[in-house]
Amino acid sequence: MDLINNKTIEKLKYDLVRDALVTFDELEGAGELAVAQNINVGAALINSGVISEEVLLKFLEEKLHIPYVDLEGYEIDKKCLEFITFKEASNYRILPLFQIEDTLTVAMADPLDLFAVENIIERTGKLIEPVISSENSILKKINEYYETTSKVQDIKLEQSADYDWQDELHATDLSEDNLQKLLRSILKSAIVKGVHELYFENAPMGPAVGDEALSDGLSVNFKMNRAGYEISQMGTIPSLLVKPFVAKLKALAGLDPTVSEIPQLGKLDFNVDNTVLTTSVSAFPTINGERISLKIYHPPKSVQELNLDTSKVGYLKNALENSSQGGVILVCGGALSGKTHVIYSVLSELIPKNRTVMSFESVVKYKIGGVYQCELNENVGFNLDKAMRFIEFQSPDIVYFEGIATREGLDFFTSLTLKNKTMITEFLADNMDDLRKKFSYPEFSTFKSVLSCLIFIHNQNSIEIFDRESLKKYLV
Repeated sequence: MDLINNKTIEKLKYDLVRDALVTFDELEGAGELAVAQNINVGAALINSGVISEEVLLKFLEEKLHIPYVDLEGYEIDKKCLEFITFKEASNYRILPLFQIEDTLTVAMADPLDLFAVENIIERTGKLIEPVISSENSILKKINEYYETTSKVQDIKLEQSADYDWQDELHATDLSEDNLQKLLRSILKSAIVKGVHELYFENAPMGPAVGDEALSDGLSVNFKMNRAGYEISQMGTIPSLLVKPFVAKLKALAGLDPTVSEIPQLGKLDFNVDNTVLTTSVSAFPTINGERISLKIYHPPKSVQELNLDTSKVGYLKNALENSSQGGVILVCGGALSGKTHVIYSVLSELIPKNRTVMSFESVVKYKIGGVYQCELNENVGFNLDKAMRFIEFQSPDIVYFEGIATREGLDFFTSLTLKNKTMITEFLADNMDDLRKKFSYPEFSTFKSVLSCLIFIHNQNSIEIFDRESLKKYLV
């Protein structure tokens, strides 16, 4: 693990010895303590009682000619929170205090952290005036002021299909409260309309469409279920709000608001009428700017609520209990049919307690008791390929892979069943004829032979379970 550093104290630590505030032996001891506890040298000096925090901060103030600000009882300008995200504040130990014209005064535990300063300057276009404050007081204020801004605030539904998020739009209000309100209203509108997938994408200036001309800004698009899924534009976020809105959405989803050149994947949770919903947030670069996709996941239903054939549920449960025999349990359906939702229901209720179960997912939607859920993370190299290479060392009985997208993945997935593992995955097919057509390709021949159970979602009210024997007549 990398040592938590403080560039200011590292630069001036020997000045502490020259000014007789600490001895060289005390400084060396603090360095060893800092490595052992993964803290910076200044914190180690304070924790070991060698120097008080007040004396150290006054020393830094005199050496750097940067004023010290005691944050105890200090009231910051809340409007300035929009300039620095919760993630940035926590990572850099910084806190925005107030703004005068184009200069933003920021409390910093490490005022010589030029990377943090330059990052904020580049993103906000503001001049940064640092002041020194204690790290503990900054973290305390971060928790106090960002408590309501680091998460999506609760949504209360109105039983009206006519709800329109644009009724809540205030096009020139860049405040934190307005950005929160705007995001909540869009999510609320999607939920009221039964939408599970929505997109934000740039709406560049263009020729007139009908009697209306396209305006620039960020278009809000819902994937609607109308005789097959189609994308419907539900309005546009004005250009003035686009940058702060996207930054806010990314920060809430744990993404880096300063990055737009590479894909990012995150998630956010929020309460809707006291029910927690999870939303995956995918940001993807295009030549027209980032396209951001949101997929809303509701909590899994109980197996009983799925209205499955009880005799076939017994077969499914038996297949899981005898997982050492190997095989594939495949969940099929069309786009947004609820394949993942059904798998979560199965994992939540039908897995026997004496089995080791692991899942590999791009985003973990809900925590499932008794399942070792793994969230893939491309940023650190933990992708599906690496998961497949190391999974056997964990000796799982049952493995849920979110989806198999490559020939190599399909072959590996199939090979695990030959090693007496039961595999669960999902597959896109609009109907049984579509599934039969897709499975007619040669690469699926071995995969078909190890299918032990198929769950096909025809629609929300019709989910059918096929055992190994009944599958033969469909997949020949």
